[in-house]
Amino acid sequence: MSFLQRFLPNTSREEIPVSTRSSFQNVSDEQLEAHLNISRYGNFVLTDAVRPSYDLQVVPSSGFRHDVYQDADTGIKIPVLMGAASKEMVLDLFLDLLDPLGNEVDMVLETSHERNNGHLDQYRETIDLPVLKSILYDYEELLLNDGCLGIAVLNPRIPFEVQFDEHKLLIVYGKNLSQFEEIFRGYSIERNEDIRFITEAEHVHSSSEEYFEQFQQLRYRLGIDE
Repeated sequence: MSFLQRFLPNTSREEIPVSTRSSFQNVSDEQLEAHLNISRYGNFVLTDAVRPSYDLQVVPSSGFRHDVYQDADTGIKIPVLMGAASKEMVLDLFLDLLDPLGNEVDMVLETSHERNNGHLDQYRETIDLPVLKSILYDYEELLLNDGCLGIAVLNPRIPFEVQFDEHKLLIVYGKNLSQFEEIFRGYSIERNEDIRFITEAEHVHSSSEEYFEQFQQLRYRLGIDE
C-alpha cells in the first residue's frame, strides 16, 4: 500500500487551498510508518484508503451532520447529509443509502488515479440498482481501500445523489433527507452537528498499482468507456 501526500480540506467538488505547513514535516520514517499503520481510533476503524494528520487535527469517529452545498454557477443551495462509519459497516451502509433512489439509477466513478490535481468523472446512465449493488460487492476491497476512487449514484428524476467518496465518507444531496437519516440511525450512527471529518484537516490517501488495475476492471464491468 502506498500513501500519497495529497491534502484536501473538504468533501465538495471544489478544492480550497490549505496551508503548505505539514504535520508530517520532521517526522522520522519510523514515526511515519507507525502512524500510517494505525487504523483504529476507539470504536472507529478506518479503511486503508486514508489516514489523518500526524498531529491528529481531526480524530476519526462515526456520526452524521447536516450541511449545505451551494452551486457556484447557479447559487442554488442543496441540503446535505455528511457521515462517517467504521470500516466493518461502511460499504453496507452506503449500499442501503441507495435504496431510496429507486430501481434504476445513474452512476459516476470518480478517479484521481494518475492525476496530480482533481479527479476525472466517468459516467454510466441507467443501470438497475440490484445489478449495480452486485457488481460493487464484487469489488468490496477496492471500494473500501483505494484512496483514489469514489462513486456517486443518483436519480435525477427525484432528485437525490449519494456519494461514497475517496475518503470513504458518505454524502447525500437532496431536499428531504429524513429517510437517509433513518438509515444512518439503523446502523447506530447518530446525528452530531459538531462532528469533524478527516477531510477538514491535513490527511493522506493510499492507493496502489493493483488497485488501479482493479479500477479498470470495475469500469469495464460497469460498461463505462474511456
